[in-house]
Amino acid sequence: MPLQTAPLSRRFSVAPMMDWTDAHCRFFLRILSKHALLYTEMVTTGALLNGDHERFLRHHESEHPLALQLGGSVPADLAACARMAQEHGYDEVNLNVGCPSDRVQNNMIGACLMGHPVLVADCVKAMRDAVSIPVTVKHRIGINGRDSYEQLCEFVGTVRDAGCTSFTVHARIAILEGLSPKENRDIPPLRYDVAARLKADFPELEIVLNGGIKTLEACHEHLQTFDGVMLGREAYHNPYLLAEVDQQLFGSTAPIISRAEALAQLRPYIANHLAAGGAMHHITRHVLGLGTGFPGARRFRQLLSVDIHKTKDPLALLDQAGQLLEGR
Repeated sequence: MPLQTAPLSRRFSVAPMMDWTDAHCRFFLRILSKHALLYTEMVTTGALLNGDHERFLRHHESEHPLALQLGGSVPADLAACARMAQEHGYDEVNLNVGCPSDRVQNNMIGACLMGHPVLVADCVKAMRDAVSIPVTVKHRIGINGRDSYEQLCEFVGTVRDAGCTSFTVHARIAILEGLSPKENRDIPPLRYDVAARLKADFPELEIVLNGGIKTLEACHEHLQTFDGVMLGREAYHNPYLLAEVDQQLFGSTAPIISRAEALAQLRPYIANHLAAGGAMHHITRHVLGLGTGFPGARRFRQLLSVDIHKTKDPLALLDQAGQLLEGR
């Protein structure tokens, strides 16, 4: 179990992102920020109950504070998976009510659950009854056909009455027919005003804003209104942004880590992965974003995305890439 004594802070978090926020990615992000709350990729209840749950739940102790995001809609199954999360030391369990993909809709997972607030409330209650760690919900501001502010309030109020006190709001609706998941992250307009109204009408709840946030300046601005901010794609594509999070948002006085030092701290982890039979690109695909905005950045990315598949000495290649980060 993590040695977490302070209450969990959701002031700044990195969103759960399928195929991106795996354990390797989270280990790397934790090098950059000690205080950001990290989320797993969404894991379905079926994967945990019927598959190799150890593989899905495995994580490095350094990843804390760490939340497991679950996809599911059967209260008993979610309760069982929440217990697994607690037993494996996770600091929070989060229910996905925002993913718009067809595959999850067919299994009653994700954004389609916004149309079933009572079911979501039943799921939250079952999980809260099963564990002592926090149970939170990540959702949209609506779905097509159920996108009025009144329906959003009905959803949040119903789930609140089941005991949920922390909601992460992706400030877009989800279009459940005709748009891909990628299009659903861009095409429906961002409505920060709707999320702000929600915070004003539910002042007792913790409301974390998600969607389209790209800079720490924007984080500061949104934190005037919201209890926390969650960054997704920007945190992945420009991970060095996290290097200043602890100082700017958590009042840390520790020095800001350099890009070169971040890669150097990752090197032993990569060496262990290679020794265990893994491939270096499993990890380095997540660090390509360190190579932005300086001379040599393109070469850095090329080494770790193209040349990596041709080399017989991956650690020597890593060191070559690291030299391009010296002084940065």
